[in-house]
Amino acid sequence: MTPKVLAVIMGGGRGTRLSPLTKERCKPAVPLAGKYRLVDIPISNCLNSGLNRVYLLTQFNTASLHRHIQESYKFDPFGGGFVDILAAEQTEKGENWYQGTADAVRQNMHHFSNFDFDYLLILSGDQLYRMDFNELLQQHIVSGAEVTIAAKALPTSQVEGLGLMRVNDDLSISEFVEKPTDPEVIDGLAISEKLMERVKSAGDEKLCLASMGIYMFNRELLVESLKNDMRDFGKEIIPGLLGKSKLNGYIFDGYWEDIGTVASFFEANLSLASDMPPFNFFEADYPVYTHARYLPASKINKCTIAHAIIADGCIIHDADLVNCVIGVRSIIRGGSKLERVVMMGGDYFEMPEDIEEAAAKGIPPVGVGTNCFIKNAIIDKSARIGNNVTLSPDGKEDMTTGDGYFVRDGVIVILKGAIIPDGAII
Repeated sequence: MTPKVLAVIMGGGRGTRLSPLTKERCKPAVPLAGKYRLVDIPISNCLNSGLNRVYLLTQFNTASLHRHIQESYKFDPFGGGFVDILAAEQTEKGENWYQGTADAVRQNMHHFSNFDFDYLLILSGDQLYRMDFNELLQQHIVSGAEVTIAAKALPTSQVEGLGLMRVNDDLSISEFVEKPTDPEVIDGLAISEKLMERVKSAGDEKLCLASMGIYMFNRELLVESLKNDMRDFGKEIIPGLLGKSKLNGYIFDGYWEDIGTVASFFEANLSLASDMPPFNFFEADYPVYTHARYLPASKINKCTIAHAIIADGCIIHDADLVNCVIGVRSIIRGGSKLERVVMMGGDYFEMPEDIEEAAAKGIPPVGVGTNCFIKNAIIDKSARIGNNVTLSPDGKEDMTTGDGYFVRDGVIVILKGAIIPDGAII
């Protein structure tokens, strides 16, 4: 019999480390790679794995995410598939928002119980990776595990803020430590020589298996493990099951990036414009799905471009682009140079009469004006940058903020809908 799997994507966190990109939207709704949203990655992994029953749990700034899901994921009535949002809600049983990943699942068990499922797949909503969940599921079933946790082998210098686990040679988990900081503890969790054969390794640095926040639960154990007030899977539920239930690790050896900070978001986007990007959006057998916008092809005139992604509906004239990701409906005007820039584009095309009306008020049009120089920047949706503007984080301390901008992790972020006047030097 075909195993029955229900997928749940966690998108309820505030995303404070991604602020100000999460100031007006939740983390799964943050634009990615010019035309996608972060949430498109786990959803596409589910659909490409044949899992078409997907819930997305959210609670902060959900309007744009609701709109994106409704416009992107529509299923015929015969396959039984859906991608539905479950926002935190007050009920007769409780009035609290989600207090953690486990609490979010607990609060929605009455929704999940409406479906016949044997396994619940729990996913994160802010990671860039491509995984066939059928392989994880088959290992879970064949091994007889009650919980399987996907793990990525990382150098000990890169595991800060991640849950680490000791996985035995038979893939059983004997220890799980949530976000350890003691170097001795981290070194003690280094993987065995036999497991090293399963992973690609460059260099001599020790490797640890870090939890990817991807869990496959048997239904019975899930229900039983939530009969308490524990709030989080990584901090409480998983450690509490060690020694009582059969927990196994699934070692994933592909590209994986946890996009939890402005720096990781920025670098992950720019890497996509390289000659050999670590994540390939061009794999025909594993497409990434998103909103079909029916935009015209981009119009590019007299430009010099080196390593760039340019989405649909852009108008770029006489510009110099170096290592850039240019989002849908972006407008870049003559003489401007952009270097290491992620530009998210616009939500609409501005009409000539709107431009004239804004100009009468001294407001520049949407997009980048003429003769601008912009470096190491994220330009959020529908920002208005005037002529002869210089934007760079150089010389500014982290967390510096000003009118329409924010500097974080060595990147200057131009806020959504911000107005940067002609001649500004930031």
